[in-house]
Amino acid sequence: MDFITSPPAIAEWTAQARSTGASIGFVPTMGALHEGHLDLVHRANAACDRVVCSIFVNPLQFNNPEDLRLYPRQLDKDVELLRAAGCNALFAPGKEAIFSEFTPRTYDLGGLDDHWEGPSRPGHFQGVVNVVERLFHYVRPDRAFFGEKDRQQLTILRHIAREQRWPEAIIPCATVRSEDGLALSSRNARLDPTERDQATILYKALAVTAKEAFRSTVEATRQAALAKIAEEPAVTVDYFGIADIDTLVPLADWGTRSTAVALIAAQVGPVRLIDNITLLR
Repeated sequence: MDFITSPPAIAEWTAQARSTGASIGFVPTMGALHEGHLDLVHRANAACDRVVCSIFVNPLQFNNPEDLRLYPRQLDKDVELLRAAGCNALFAPGKEAIFSEFTPRTYDLGGLDDHWEGPSRPGHFQGVVNVVERLFHYVRPDRAFFGEKDRQQLTILRHIAREQRWPEAIIPCATVRSEDGLALSSRNARLDPTERDQATILYKALAVTAKEAFRSTVEATRQAALAKIAEEPAVTVDYFGIADIDTLVPLADWGTRSTAVALIAAQVGPVRLIDNITLLR
């Protein structure tokens, strides 16, 4: 696996690969890799001839400086994990290099940030889109693989890709979970054993939602999920809602739709966790 820190160097690497007819798959990450990230690498390997992974802790998407400072970093371990997973190149640029001659844009997010993470984390999604565009500018992949755990982020990126006519295909990938249902996240590493056990209530609440969805009213379904979360008083809910799967607008009733999405964010010990689940009629 090639370890590359220079933006021009990764651009040259992918250009050389493409000159041989190889397709490029890309997995952008912020490091502290886990099996969820490695699943994206495996999916990229299955679909593309060459796979590039990036590790860049993006300061633009943190509205809490302390969260940025405490974000887990384990570059040496990440390198070994990526090598074992069959990644062909790791792009790990410094902040100065990735933002050289760069002025952040304000994108029209189509109202997709009006709810859920948007109000809780002002500027977060603008930061995400700006850095993804910057990474795409250098890597120029054919396909980029993103996990559904960050459902709102994925929805926004797919919207921007359409609106901006990005040539890269955004490939959604199912959330990878532990056996007890907890969605894999780099932030899980900051939970102690008790908090780790408490965090499983997020998925339990989503499972209740999936069971009740389209059988009870939207509000009754929400209340059933909130009652489940209340069984773990140490967990503080930021939001729990049920939304249209495309617009992410909160639902008052099911209407004629056959799908929806439930989204949750909650504070567990020192970390804020998010999760979601697709609801089917």
